[in-house]
Amino acid sequence: MFLDKMLERLEYTCLQGETHIEITELVYDSRKVVSDSVFVCISGAVRDGHEFVGEVVSKGATAVIVEKDGDYPEGVTVIKVEDSRLALAYMSAAYFGHPAEKLTTIGITGTKGKTTTTYMIKSILENTGKKVGLIGTIEVIIGDKVIPANNTTPESYMVQKYFADMVEAGCECVVMEASSQGLMLHRMAGFTFDFGIFTNLSPDHIGGAEHKDFEDYLRCKSKLFQQCKLGLINIDDSHTSKILEGHTCQVETFGFSEKADVRASEIDLVERPGYLGIAYKVDGLMHMDVNMNVPGKFNVYNSLCAIALCRHFGVSEEEILKALRSVSVRGRVELVPVSDQYTLMIDYAHNAMSLESLLTTMKEYHPRRLVCLFGCGGDRSRSRRFEMGEVSSKLADLTVVTSDNPRTEDPQSIIDDIIVGVKKASGKYVEIIDRKQAIKYCMDNAEEGDVIVLAGKGHEDYQEINGVKYHMDERELITDILAGR
Repeated sequence: MFLDKMLERLEYTCLQGETHIEITELVYDSRKVVSDSVFVCISGAVRDGHEFVGEVVSKGATAVIVEKDGDYPEGVTVIKVEDSRLALAYMSAAYFGHPAEKLTTIGITGTKGKTTTTYMIKSILENTGKKVGLIGTIEVIIGDKVIPANNTTPESYMVQKYFADMVEAGCECVVMEASSQGLMLHRMAGFTFDFGIFTNLSPDHIGGAEHKDFEDYLRCKSKLFQQCKLGLINIDDSHTSKILEGHTCQVETFGFSEKADVRASEIDLVERPGYLGIAYKVDGLMHMDVNMNVPGKFNVYNSLCAIALCRHFGVSEEEILKALRSVSVRGRVELVPVSDQYTLMIDYAHNAMSLESLLTTMKEYHPRRLVCLFGCGGDRSRSRRFEMGEVSSKLADLTVVTSDNPRTEDPQSIIDDIIVGVKKASGKYVEIIDRKQAIKYCMDNAEEGDVIVLAGKGHEDYQEINGVKYHMDERELITDILAGR
């Protein structure tokens, strides 16, 4: 591909050299430079790509994309742009042949519910025979190929590569999580989403290398609605009007409000030993009675959102209901069928806010006892440990404090911090450092009508200790425990 073709949708200045030159590879990692490639200088949190210009030219790069003026080597084309991350997104789209234009693209943003909603949408659309790709927190799915995810939203080059692979695999649609970081760093620039979805907003990812404050977090989320054709918005969220400031898309709403275009009512929490679910009625632009085998009012929002979207694909009521009856998301209020006497579930809740939401939801089912098992990650904020300990002690009848990903810290020190928080409230607790033994304790001592929540690991299938990830899947631990009885 010629460089000028890759640059055609960008504003740029050619500081030296020619733009009509043939390029073999588009690269943003200096280690991957090959002869006749173009290197994009990304100013990262740790290293600045501009530092490597001399190195990449010596390796054969014939063009570099820069943000800064400088003394660049002779014989190389130098293209200056205002934002090299934005340039990478547009160039990646061109490099892979603008694959988003060959797919129906669905982006979901919000603090909670993104992952679950993506899987619900995928399940419903696939129930109609469509082939649907997925990019999210847990994994990337391209046909039969599953790739574990490192970031909720990958770098723009990888987003476009995945899109191209999906087109090649025969996918018609892609549903992806649009994280605030991904929007802030232009990882989804270079194309327009057909549909943008807003689930909800609460403070998260603030501080450090993420967002400077809540306003910045909100502003980044709102970018999706300046980059999509139709926005589906949770009308009940208090931040909806702010999210829509400056929007350029058509808007439809969903929620419990009478003003919602697609609304839920008559919500029923369905419970029986070993099973928790929800049922509700849909009115407005659609009419149906929904029954689902996933618990919690928040899953009313998630499924209602999926229903509101799939209306635009002409999916029948019967197909929607069939898909929702069987939908399950790994590590998101994932019920593990082990007994008809008590309920056991796995959830990714790994901070105080998500744990409080989860436990509050479970209490609405009036369990005999609510048991919460969790640990906290090492090399992370100690305040999270105190906060999670206090939340669990306030809401759960029994807290089982165990290990999560200790990383380079002593697991017992992390547990000691959690217990400081636990003691701020009145709940009973036990500490069992080995996670498998902690799970076994919960199962061996379960009482009829209990709800046991294994929190923090969710979809993860490893435990990180001193820089090494050891295989550990809670589902396998449960199976081993049952087999050993």
